[in-house]
Amino acid sequence: MVPDPLISRFAPSPTGLLHMGHAFSAVVGWAAAQAAGGQWKLRIEDIDSGRARPEFTAAIHDDLHWLGLAPDGEVEVQSLGRPRHLALLEGLRARGLLYACTCTRADIARAASAPHAGETVPYPGTCRGRTEAPAAPHAWRLDLAATGLPMRQHWHDLATGGQSGMADNGGDPVLQRKDGAIAYHLACVADDARQGVTLVTRGVDLVEATPVQRLLQQVLGFAEAATLHHPLLADDSGRRLAKRDHAATLASLRQSGESGEAVRLQLLQKAAPLLATAGLPISASLPI
Repeated sequence: MVPDPLISRFAPSPTGLLHMGHAFSAVVGWAAAQAAGGQWKLRIEDIDSGRARPEFTAAIHDDLHWLGLAPDGEVEVQSLGRPRHLALLEGLRARGLLYACTCTRADIARAASAPHAGETVPYPGTCRGRTEAPAAPHAWRLDLAATGLPMRQHWHDLATGGQSGMADNGGDPVLQRKDGAIAYHLACVADDARQGVTLVTRGVDLVEATPVQRLLQQVLGFAEAATLHHPLLADDSGRRLAKRDHAATLASLRQSGESGEAVRLQLLQKAAPLLATAGLPISASLPI
């Protein structure tokens, strides 16, 4: 069911320039909000301080302006939410739901039984039960079993219908990294709640994050948002567009004289069938 009110968001990380795949994700969320008479929020997910750059944040704003996409309300800057994130961590720690983990990636790989090359190794729970912070560098993990919640999470995706997945596929998730940075799952869930997001629109490559994030929403007492996972755009060879593969950036399209309006309309045409399936037809409300 389409949420009412519908509040979607675009949450890019300023670790590089945006490409057409990012633009498609932005357009899907924006068009969903437009079709439902809702709101479309912007969040700059800059907690990766080692890679985030102010020039990339500025480029995000320039790209969205060029596309004609104006966010509603104030722009959320994720790093400014650190006090709130730390307070949530402290609450989980007080409930006995966190444990300190000193394991390295090599330790985790050695604990696995002959993982295949490229395979993601779930954390085996080596440090589970350690509630005191050791002197050695350590992360803080959520003890999933201690939450008492079902690991198999169920949800309805507006595009694909009933879905389910295991929250513990990767083992107990890190909520605070060894360097003190807040981890993605906690920051994402906390900031979606702060912004009142009722529809999470994102690529199908992130669907595996949904079960653990829904469980974390339950642990923290946050409302569970609806989801709409969209297909990924690919280049002419069929390979998905990605920063690491040097996909053509929106900045380069702007500089070459491309029309942002034309690009937006092109992406709206691609998004229209998906949004119609989701119960958010856009042909009557937006020019495509």
